[in-house]
Amino acid sequence: MSSPAPRQPPSLRRRLLLFLLVPMLVFLLLDAVITYAGALAYSNRVHDKDLADDVLTLAQMIRRYGLRSDLPPQARFLIEYDPDGHNRFSIVSRKRGLISGGERLFDVEPPVGAPPVLYDASAAHHPLRVAAYSMPAPDDPGDVITISIGETLQSRHRNARDILLLSIPMQSLLIACVLLLVWFGVDHGLKVLNPLVERLRWREHELEPITAEDVPIEILPLTRTIDLLFARLKRAMQAQERFLADAAHQLRTPLAGFRLHAERALANPADTKDALHHILRLTERTTRIANQLLAISRAQSRLANGSELPLLDLAAQVPGMVALRVPEALHAGLDLGYQGPDKPLHIQGHADALQELLDNLIDNAMRYAGPGRSATVRLGPCPDGGAELVVEDDGPGVPEALMPRLGERFFRVPGHEGPGTGLGLAIVQQIAQLHGAQVTFGRSEAGGFKVTVRFPPPAAATSP
Repeated sequence: MSSPAPRQPPSLRRRLLLFLLVPMLVFLLLDAVITYAGALAYSNRVHDKDLADDVLTLAQMIRRYGLRSDLPPQARFLIEYDPDGHNRFSIVSRKRGLISGGERLFDVEPPVGAPPVLYDASAAHHPLRVAAYSMPAPDDPGDVITISIGETLQSRHRNARDILLLSIPMQSLLIACVLLLVWFGVDHGLKVLNPLVERLRWREHELEPITAEDVPIEILPLTRTIDLLFARLKRAMQAQERFLADAAHQLRTPLAGFRLHAERALANPADTKDALHHILRLTERTTRIANQLLAISRAQSRLANGSELPLLDLAAQVPGMVALRVPEALHAGLDLGYQGPDKPLHIQGHADALQELLDNLIDNAMRYAGPGRSATVRLGPCPDGGAELVVEDDGPGVPEALMPRLGERFFRVPGHEGPGTGLGLAIVQQIAQLHGAQVTFGRSEAGGFKVTVRFPPPAAATSP
């Protein structure tokens, strides 16, 4: 079975030409109808004038030569001659009836001496255009004669067709010229994209914006969308580079420790148990580092995605999040409590990301407040309609001089030798940024450490 032929990419030039060709053909057809109607109207006016002149000429002949029973053969031939049919005429007396010609061609006698009257009639199932003229009889002043000449319509339509056939080639040539001009115009107009194409062609790893002053306004939406894509890709690559650098930086020490204690256990079997204890602690530290690095990576990925956050009730979610950590806090000697409202408190956020944020704040309290201390998670509304999440303890706290550095990656307050990676508060700030929240650090009323996270109100609450 043969594979299908590759689909030809769409062509802007061909699409534009087809878009213009169909309306132009319609306009050509419409123009032909209008041209024919205009040519026929013009031909009718000319023929009507000639027909009225013929009637007046025949009336002048009758005045000059008198009224006869029949016209001379030459005059009759000139009146009745028509290459496409047979014209008709009649001379009718009010008293004597039909004097010359064929059947009577008028129904109502025109006013005596008035200009010729033109109207449509038919004879032998053929349409005619008739001109009728009434005047006093030259041999009897009390009598009125009416002269009428009927002309077939073939010559009128033939003249209109001739005019149409003359105009169609010129109009077709004009349309062809317009399409050719559009073809070259589009080709020339698309050359304005060449600088943009060249800039993209010579790029390798640069993800800087491509929108510049030479970008046409018609494709600005496209280039701006590409710029946004580049920005997201750049953030993702930077996050990946940071993740790899952080992982290499943080895992270097545990891996060196693994090697050191493994070599010590192999060299001196008596130290095997102690070496295994060290390896176990290093394993726990490595696991914690990996989990926190992954947590930061997930927060950065959600931030780069930029998708709309679902509506979340903190008053319903946070108590359960705190309850999950109570057994671990009791085991660490920390009295963990919660204070919050009874009414719903809505924000826009991810429940799993907020669980990571709260877990890191509680972990921070357990490690740095110390056994025998207490920590409280408080939740409440903000005046602007948002929510405020506070985690505070009564531990030793953090010196004021070091507060600005909190949230930096791998920064740990000097003097604390307990387990930790210095990534917990960095994770908190990344997740807060994902939710559009603000994080502030300070001292609690009991002198310990206090972290406040202020969430903005949901979009539905801020919209007018």
